[in-house]
Amino acid sequence: MRVAYLILLGIHTIIHLLWFAHAFGWVELEYFSKEIPGTVGFSWLLTALIFLWAAIALGRKRPLWFLPAVLGILLSQLWIFSAWEDTKFGSLANLLLLPGILVGYARWEFENRFRDDASQVFHILSSTEGILEESALEDLPDLVAGYIRKSGAVGKPRIRNFHLEFEGEMREKGKAWFPFTSEQYNFIPVPARLFFMKARIKGVSVWGYHSYRPKLAKMLIKLLSLIPVVRVETPELYPTETVTFFNDLCLFAPGALADPRIRWEPLDQSSVMGTFTLGELTISAQLYFDAEGRLVNFRSEDRWAVSDMRRLPFTTPVGPYRNYDGYMLPSGGEAIWHYPDGEFTYGKFRLKSIAYNLEGLLPPAR
Repeated sequence: MRVAYLILLGIHTIIHLLWFAHAFGWVELEYFSKEIPGTVGFSWLLTALIFLWAAIALGRKRPLWFLPAVLGILLSQLWIFSAWEDTKFGSLANLLLLPGILVGYARWEFENRFRDDASQVFHILSSTEGILEESALEDLPDLVAGYIRKSGAVGKPRIRNFHLEFEGEMREKGKAWFPFTSEQYNFIPVPARLFFMKARIKGVSVWGYHSYRPKLAKMLIKLLSLIPVVRVETPELYPTETVTFFNDLCLFAPGALADPRIRWEPLDQSSVMGTFTLGELTISAQLYFDAEGRLVNFRSEDRWAVSDMRRLPFTTPVGPYRNYDGYMLPSGGEAIWHYPDGEFTYGKFRLKSIAYNLEGLLPPAR
């Protein structure tokens, strides 16, 4: 769709250049019935350049590309009215451009909501974190303490927030896989997880925003960022997103597992139970480690499959491990629901980037 829209912008730009050339006698367009003043000719050149600006911005995926496109349409239509009999069909091209501008604005507004929410959380966080000392691991089970050491977190600043970027594939039960990219901010002292996903399903963009704050979780998915197709704010979503938040800590912020809100219970030589409490809510998960002490799976019984509105076992097997700026972390994994009739893998994730202890928003990915 973006390519088709770029072609339309390009054709409209060329038409305005031809009108400009006709106004100065450089090109003869026989359908013009009257002489075109030079001021109008220059206005068509200006409009063509503005449409070209919009096309370049769209081609480079700049989120505000629609602003010059709107300006171009306004100028174009103004001068079309001044030579209506000869240029009235140019209005059709302007009308064809309007739906794309609406979608462009909707995308910008939807993603900006995610960034505004993240910015608000940054404003209420303290900028001090201290160093994670070996002494902080003394009361932890050996498996958890060893995992934190192997991650490289000891001797580094305690993690108060982190930013993740993923790419991968997702699907609904009984449907085909679709590609996605995602960006998220996690905040630890005041738990929050803001997750924004961009996907394409059968060639159509479908974007989603998961917002998790204290005592409140929301999920909104929009077709073309314009038409809501999924909206969930039920009470079951809050414990579900709390499990997801705890899962993120376990996989991508191991140093944050030395937290008084988490109670640990050894189960056997390769697994522990972690119980995470926030106010009146408590969720738990079983963590599995390999022979080298790396976390290889996470299982919780406290997550709801919102599409079915029932609680199901949820696991996230991960690996292989790679070095990300001094931290050994899983480079990918899967998200799996365990239905009574068998496993269903609904997500495959590959970690693109991670950053810790940010002071504010990172620039949007391009």
